[in-house]
Amino acid sequence: MTNLLPEMAEIWQQTLNWQPTVQQQAQFQRLYELILEGNRQLNLTRITDPQEFWEKHLWDSLRGIAPLLAENFSPASLTLIDIGTGAGFPGVPVTITVPNCTITLLDSTRKKITFLDNILTELALTNGRTLVARAEEIGQHGQHRLAYDIALIRAVGPASVCAEYTLPLLKQGGLAIIYRGNWTEDETTALQNAVNQLGGVIESIEQFTTPLSHSIRHCVYLRKVGTTPVQFPRPIGVPTQKPL
Repeated sequence: MTNLLPEMAEIWQQTLNWQPTVQQQAQFQRLYELILEGNRQLNLTRITDPQEFWEKHLWDSLRGIAPLLAENFSPASLTLIDIGTGAGFPGVPVTITVPNCTITLLDSTRKKITFLDNILTELALTNGRTLVARAEEIGQHGQHRLAYDIALIRAVGPASVCAEYTLPLLKQGGLAIIYRGNWTEDETTALQNAVNQLGGVIESIEQFTTPLSHSIRHCVYLRKVGTTPVQFPRPIGVPTQKPL
């Protein structure tokens, strides 16, 4: 018995003014099956119920890039990076959804990246690539620093840490999208201080409600407007131990 994901075409349309093609729906379904299989060996996600998977992994992943979907956009050359992608969220659903953009899935755990390599192959996602590394390392690496239009991070730890991981990787004018559950005024203040040092500004903080369980979520959008000083990101472990 295959677990079937709900299609939710109406909800996609109402909430994101977008809906998956037949091919994308099939890719979402296959992704779900591969995650369920992979869960046996690797602890990928606790979210295995089809409705919950749809909402917390697919819908939530794409809600963050709503500004891109809204433009019905077809930029051939946007480069994205998903930092600490883990089981591939938000990066893999985004890779499925914007086939003309290139997406790098970054994680420091080789097992997870090996799993994601298999997913990219199985889903025939030629626009996705993987990288085993830490954000602090690649932020100081010529090939990656200033190389991306958009950086996604489904936030772990303080937002100021997410800012330090993302902003050095962005081109001038690039956008960091930080996915959060709750959000407070205090976090805005702390983040403000961090982005000032990193050459960014807080462009917007969006609060929204998920369509099925009606949970509150936030997306924080940071725009890179200046130069990130060379000392950022600081060495591995420092951003989390001493947030800006």
